[in-house]
Amino acid sequence: MNRSEMKKFVQSLSANEAASVLQDMLGSDPVLIKKAYEAAVKVAGDVDADAIRDEVFSSLDWLDMDDLNGRAGSTRYGYVEPTEAAWEIFEEALDPFIAEMKRNRERGLPAAAKAHCIGIVRGLLKYEKASSSDFAGWVEDAPGAYVGTVVEEWKKGNPSSEDIAEVMGIVRGNPS
Repeated sequence: MNRSEMKKFVQSLSANEAASVLQDMLGSDPVLIKKAYEAAVKVAGDVDADAIRDEVFSSLDWLDMDDLNGRAGSTRYGYVEPTEAAWEIFEEALDPFIAEMKRNRERGLPAAAKAHCIGIVRGLLKYEKASSSDFAGWVEDAPGAYVGTVVEEWKKGNPSSEDIAEVMGIVRGNPS
């Protein structure tokens, strides 16, 4: 089999098969471990705050009254207030973004965690100002409340005072 055919075969592996091959290779080659680590840091650290802003806004703006109506009111477990249900739905839409920010912080990627924080904050602020969905009326205070939650979670990574000042400038509406 020539090099081109081998490459084609490797590219045809499923994600699980490729992960298994990579694990086997990393277990036997310290030089390859370093190369894989450097490539992984580059990929994981390549975070676009503007893309995250847009994803956060879209995730929240897609929430609608059907989501709320399906959750609020009488259930077999009792009555769920519409406002309580709306806040839960809002939080669930944000959870994946906050989880990714935490994951980057825990992996030792402070720049990626900061970019996630900035993207989430900007997405929340955009939603607060620009959303015209009926659902937004049920969570009017949620974007502002969650900006604080997101920033406090990000700060657990002990960012520099310069990074904190930059993020707080965005929160206050004075982006740097």
